[in-house]
Amino acid sequence: MSAEILAFPSGGTSDRAGGTSDRPDRSGGSPGAEAPGARHRAGAPAPVLVGCSHGTDDPAGREVIRALLDDVRAARPDLDVREAFVDVQQPEVADVVTAVVTPAAGARGPEGVADAARPGDTDPGAGVGRPGDAVVVPLLLSAGFHVAVDVAAAVEDRGPGTGSAAAATPLGPDPRLVALLADRLAEAGVRPDDAVVVAAAGSSRPGAARDVETLAASLRERHAGPVTVGYGAMAEPTVPDAVAAARAALAPGARVVVAAYLLAPGFFYDRVLAAGADVVTAPLAPDPRLTAIALDRYAEAAETLAAR
Repeated sequence: MSAEILAFPSGGTSDRAGGTSDRPDRSGGSPGAEAPGARHRAGAPAPVLVGCSHGTDDPAGREVIRALLDDVRAARPDLDVREAFVDVQQPEVADVVTAVVTPAAGARGPEGVADAARPGDTDPGAGVGRPGDAVVVPLLLSAGFHVAVDVAAAVEDRGPGTGSAAAATPLGPDPRLVALLADRLAEAGVRPDDAVVVAAAGSSRPGAARDVETLAASLRERHAGPVTVGYGAMAEPTVPDAVAAARAALAPGARVVVAAYLLAPGFFYDRVLAAGADVVTAPLAPDPRLTAIALDRYAEAAETLAAR
């Protein structure tokens, strides 16, 4: 049985050709007000925001994550925002953090030339020859292996004379993600009696499954039909098994709708499309709520650096 695929939503994202957007003002209120995370230590620039995603070979998936970081840059043009990955793509998150917090590493790029003009740098000379601070914001939906291991290792202390780094918490769980997933279901035309399967990437870490179950419990408050969970890897049940179980218990005339709890298209989304559902929602990104969550996570972690 082939699944009906909802097209990617276009509303709520930035117009990178120079138009306006409906992105919320993250400055905290009145014009000129200091944005969250803008103040670190007296005389020091705000920590670099390192947006760390999983990485994908899928060109569309890469563009979606790039668009999310572009939205973060547009919402906070005062910040130096850099991209990093835990797998598949380069640069690795540890290398990006090292380039920020270690002067010798930050002064020269991989080709041996001065690393003074990264996209998103607000000061072309920032970080060259002197240490800076960094906050890694995991562009991941739950606290799985990559957050606990790769990101945690990337922010370890580099020793005397270097800057500091801190890891923010992942994007989920968050009530705004529940609302976003509910919107994707509404856009897909979900019916009250449809069975919904929340499809997550999966992790070997129990905390990741708890995060997804927390989201599913909140989604049950918004949807009258059954809501269950399936995983792409490393956890049970798998998405195909969850879809099959939902179909076996389906009310007459109802459908199985998979709510893709994934940021972008790629390997796991392809698996979801092949899982046998009647309808599959679009991934979550980009969306102004994701931009807001990422900046909130950054501000929280930046405060921990300021308190050191």
